[in-house]
Amino acid sequence: MERPGRNNPPGMHPWRRGKNSEYGVRLREKQKVKRFYGVFDQQFMIYFHMADRAKGNTGVNLLCLLERRLDNVVQKLGFAMSRKGARQVITHGHIHVNGRKLDRPGYLVKPEDKIAVKATERSKKLIREHLEMDPNRPVQSWLEVDQANLEGLVKALPTREDIQIPVEEQLIVELCGR
Repeated sequence: MERPGRNNPPGMHPWRRGKNSEYGVRLREKQKVKRFYGVFDQQFMIYFHMADRAKGNTGVNLLCLLERRLDNVVQKLGFAMSRKGARQVITHGHIHVNGRKLDRPGYLVKPEDKIAVKATERSKKLIREHLEMDPNRPVQSWLEVDQANLEGLVKALPTREDIQIPVEEQLIVELCGR
């Protein structure tokens, strides 16, 4: 039950809360990306160092690496409803990449990788259920899905325009690059 006239943040002394520091703003951006992709800090820092060593903009490289994770790709193809669901589908062995069973959600897909559902009836039924829940789900331009054969293809690497998370990647680079 909400009392009228109250528009304060939660806590005992809401008037004491100040504005976020510059560090706090940068940390929020990093936490937003970590939670969006479901990675822990140590994994995130590994991806950051990979992005830092690559040529080009480090922030864009970081987001592209996170976007290429197998759990993210499986979710974007519609084989799972969420990233957590995609992680479970992968770890239970329902997904094959280039004909090989992969049970690592953090696997980085490459262009021309073929993501297919395991050939068992149980796996196919599970993925078909996910696809039928949202049959008109749009697929991003760097991915291609064949719903009849339950297969997906990575046509190219994702670009910054393909990544739909509203984040300022430069703040993350400034925080992690110290």
